Amino acid sequence: MKFIAEVDGRSYALDVRREGARVEASVDGRRYELEARETEAGAFLLLAAGGRVYECRANRAAAVAGGAREVQIGDEVFQVRLIDPKRLRGARGAGAEASGRAQVAASMPGKVVRVLVEAGASVEAGDGLVVVEAMKMQNELKSPKGGTVVEVRAEAGATVNAGDVLVVVE
Repeated sequence: MKFIAEVDGRSYALDVRREGARVEASVDGRRYELEARETEAGAFLLLAAGGRVYECRANRAAAVAGGAREVQIGDEVFQVRLIDPKRLRGARGAGAEASGRAQVAASMPGKVVRVLVEAGASVEAGDGLVVVEAMKMQNELKSPKGGTVVEVRAEAGATVNAGDVLVVVE
């Protein structure tokens, strides 16, 4: 999976492939091979080539500023935010204006699995709004802009058609 990792304000290209405990990662083109073992919820031992061992703790529950998560490796603490470039492209391509209304519509017929927001909620660009299942795949529809949810037209279990407006963000 390809991500953009923002660590303490710096951006890195991150490509991660995981097969069981084996992890192959590329950070800005530098390759790493690791073995990851989860010792408890949110705590991992990372075994690197050459026998180096790192203890890593990720606070999954609490997001800090800008949606980043606190990650501790050894005695050092980092603010880490992972961004999926594919999801950002989808959010930007939804036709939102920087100001005004943005209507988030179903791209194909399907069934609403979950509604992630309610009217009046404050959202950032790229935040999940609704999950729609189409062709046995779940697709999370993202907010194309930051703002306030002014209208939610979707409800869990409802069938939707392509082009149906599900959420309006202003």
